Amino acid sequence: METVSTAVSHGGVQGVYRHEAQTIGCEMTFAVFMPPNGTGPVPALWYLSGLTCSHANVMEKGEYRRIAAELGIAIICPDTSPRGADVPDEADNWQFGSGAGFYLDATETPYDKHYQMYSYILGELSELVAANFAVDISRQGIFGHSMGGHGALVMALRNPERFKSCSAFAPIVNPMTADWSATAFGKYLGDDMADWRKYDAVALIEDGKKVSDLLVDQGDADSFLESGLRPWLLEAACQNADINLTLRMQKGYDHSYFFISTFMDDHLRWHAARL
Repeated sequence: METVSTAVSHGGVQGVYRHEAQTIGCEMTFAVFMPPNGTGPVPALWYLSGLTCSHANVMEKGEYRRIAAELGIAIICPDTSPRGADVPDEADNWQFGSGAGFYLDATETPYDKHYQMYSYILGELSELVAANFAVDISRQGIFGHSMGGHGALVMALRNPERFKSCSAFAPIVNPMTADWSATAFGKYLGDDMADWRKYDAVALIEDGKKVSDLLVDQGDADSFLESGLRPWLLEAACQNADINLTLRMQKGYDHSYFFISTFMDDHLRWHAARL
């Protein structure tokens, strides 16, 4: 692991790091904020970013460090996809390829060689973070935005013993049928809908996966609300499965980091109470 940069912030350290990721066959960059030194390992909260983003977007615009330092929580921000000249991509398609890995393990050629983001985050990257930072792996939470909210929901639902808390900002809750994700699912996963259901929060809940509770914030002025996000589908699935969902429709807010940063404190405190 190589240190790209570090900076002191709110008494803690915001770092950017890179390493050769064997799981996905390319160099990957990620960010970690470690709160001020305490008496031992701290809880780890994973943040997954949305389409077109990298680790840098939330690091620069998410405004999480003050509260994370106060609460004593490490914030880990992976990239959203493999990257590099050898990684297959559609340069003119922002909804697929670079910046759009959808946090799944691709099964279709040629994408299966590199697009293994689900296994990379839960396996190799988690092991690297645990080996190099003072985090308590028994206290992990996960949250994210848009495509990253989708990833957080899927990872929490499939790994409830690992993630003690899960929340999301404007998540893609049913990517199998959403206009900006269904095509990507077909390219990554092929035609077998059973494979698609493994990476769809609504489908996973319908198929019996559960967590104890969820927090979701969604702006009612989000231009992607009706065609891509549709939180009411998650609400219905949670009601049927007896999952305690707190869905907050935020008046006037859009899909941007102005929205995310406004409610970041609430989410960090919500996670801290469960970690």
